[in-house]
Amino acid sequence: MKTEVLHYPRLDTILMVEETIKKLEDYPSKMQLWKALPKSVMYATFNLILDYLEESGKILFTKDKKIIWIFNPKLMKNAVEV
Repeated sequence: MKTEVLHYPRLDTILMVEETIKKLEDYPSKMQLWKALPKSVMYATFNLILDYLEESGKILFTKDKKIIWIFNPKLMKNAVEV
C-alpha cells in the first residue's frame, strides 16, 4: 500500500539534510539526525528525503539503523575516466 505524499521537500531542505549527514562525526540514527538539523522539518518530509537519498545511492542504513553517507563524486568521476 502506497502512502500519499502531502508535502514534497524543497531542494534547500534536501541539501540541508545532506550537509548535516556529512558534518556529523558519528553515524546518526534517524532521530539523532532529525534533532541535529539546523531548521525544523516535518518528520514525514524528513523520511521522504531519507528514502530519496537511499534510492539515489547517497546514504546507506546499517543493520542497527545508523545512517552512513556513501556518495563520493570524486571517486565516481575517477571510475568513469578509467
